[in-house]
Amino acid sequence: MHRIRLFHWKASEAASLIAELKAAGFTVDYDEDLRSYWRDRRITPDMFVIDLTRLPAHGREVAVALRGYKLTRRVPIIFVDGDPEKVEGVRRVLPDAIYTSRARLPAAIRRAKPVANPQVPAQMMDRYADRTAAQKMGIGKDTRVAVVDPPPDYARVIGMLPDGASLEEDSTGCKITLWFIHDYASFEAALPAMRRAAERTRLWILWRKNKRDGINGNLVRRGAIEVGLVDYKICSANDTWTGMVFAIKKTNGPRNRTASRRAGRSLQ
Repeated sequence: MHRIRLFHWKASEAASLIAELKAAGFTVDYDEDLRSYWRDRRITPDMFVIDLTRLPAHGREVAVALRGYKLTRRVPIIFVDGDPEKVEGVRRVLPDAIYTSRARLPAAIRRAKPVANPQVPAQMMDRYADRTAAQKMGIGKDTRVAVVDPPPDYARVIGMLPDGASLEEDSTGCKITLWFIHDYASFEAALPAMRRAAERTRLWILWRKNKRDGINGNLVRRGAIEVGLVDYKICSANDTWTGMVFAIKKTNGPRNRTASRRAGRSLQ
């Protein structure tokens, strides 16, 4: 039985497609919070199915990111439907993906095989190669950025700032917060407060790449998820520091909203 990870940008439309795929005998993983897959990329499906009927540029970027990771590079990518002109633009970037219609999708899934020599889209990756850490973390013109527990050389880590952007110790009104963590015990203790900060700011958690302090991305992600955060982007700030950006995990339905309120009260 094939296990599929579906990326679709409208949950109500995804539901009927998921039903069709399950009826055809496939296992389908899908989450309305489309960032959820990046929480744990160790769960590798047999293939990725990306719908192009909505937000085709998003679909292209997701596919490029998947090809950028060694763990998912050889997993076949199947694009479904979409405007022909926009699909052709995606095909130019990822020529070795599979392109099909919804009606022919089950057959495309059955014949798909791991990609022997996957093409990593160099022209897309080059677009990001020369960006500063500030650009990677979304720090734009006139952006106020809060820094929490920064190392002495934090200005060098972040690099050149856009015009009008500032680094501040007081997080009030700051759109972005950069939280530098130095040991796991302090990270764990501060998580509840930083979780509350994520309700009003984009929260980047940064840690040193060397593992002498016992911190790595899996530990950071696991701790953050436990307090109701979800990561949706990772970047290397410089040769020493790397980071992930987190947001409050969205929940749906009365039961989930009740659970979310209970979690919030427990953090007070």
